[in-house]
Amino acid sequence: MIKPRWPLVAAGIVTLALAGCGGSDADQVAKSREALDEARTELAAQVDGFCRSTATYIQALDRYGDVLTGTAPTVGDVTEAGADLEEPRDEVVSGAKQVQEAKKAVADAEKELASLSPPPSASASAEPSPSATPPVSVATVDRVKQADADFTAAQKGINAQSPVEDASEQFNAAAVALEMAWLRLFDEAGCLDDEQQEQAHRAVRDYTLALQKSLAEADYYQGEIDGVYGPTTVDAVSALQKKHDLPVTGTVDKATDAALQADLEAKGGAAAEQAVASTAAVQQTLKLAGFWPGAVDGTWTPELTEALKAFQTELKVKPTGEVDAATIAAVQKKVTTPPAPSPATSG
Repeated sequence: MIKPRWPLVAAGIVTLALAGCGGSDADQVAKSREALDEARTELAAQVDGFCRSTATYIQALDRYGDVLTGTAPTVGDVTEAGADLEEPRDEVVSGAKQVQEAKKAVADAEKELASLSPPPSASASAEPSPSATPPVSVATVDRVKQADADFTAAQKGINAQSPVEDASEQFNAAAVALEMAWLRLFDEAGCLDDEQQEQAHRAVRDYTLALQKSLAEADYYQGEIDGVYGPTTVDAVSALQKKHDLPVTGTVDKATDAALQADLEAKGGAAAEQAVASTAAVQQTLKLAGFWPGAVDGTWTPELTEALKAFQTELKVKPTGEVDAATIAAVQKKVTTPPAPSPATSG
């Protein structure tokens, strides 16, 4: 009878088992790496789909916001309150959820791989984890949610009894705010390549610079003209909207732009009238002094500049051709100084 060599057999089984465990670990790490690659590929695909659906939604929304194309909603559009936005909006919301799920899958795969792989040595260079999407700020997401809620409220507030002008005004204001919020998120989500991003940022900066200058001229903006659409600019736009009893959104919609242009025209008109009156006063003064033979019509001409220079020379002040402080002081002195008595003649 042959006795089994249990110690040797047992040792062989243990050796095989250990060898098997080692192979299983390597296989598991490889599988985890493969799963991570697949998760990242899926995330990139979901982000691409989200960017496409978001672009479609922004284009549809622009029909009412007029930020990009300048189209004008009709009475029917306002009455229907953008029913055609429901489908693209649903696609965007669905796409956002899929991106979040894909990001979670990547995070889970990275965590699984980290639990199987030994920590890298100090000399080993760790491979950076590629990011399929840049982070979107919480403030941007919150702004989109709030703008979406405001837009929904504006939709519900429009009915057959709503005055068309008021309904259009409120609807456009809400649409612009929502469109601007989505454009910000579209940018932060990495949906633009580097060149597009640079062009978009330049366009936004140029627009904001022009807006800040207009707001400053209309006495709504006292901040730095820096091209940054920050809290100070938002406050200035809001102040303009409050003054004209418009929906206060902090973004420039049709009615807000019209109100700003009206303020600028009124201010420009008053300034122009003041300039005409000032020019007429200069002409009248020069005419009385014998230096202006032309009409007193409030029109400043090169001839008037030369006449003023001649008058300044007579007053012994620098002949600048402009009504400066020195000229005004010299004129006042001449007016208030009594003329010298004429010498007595012998009889």
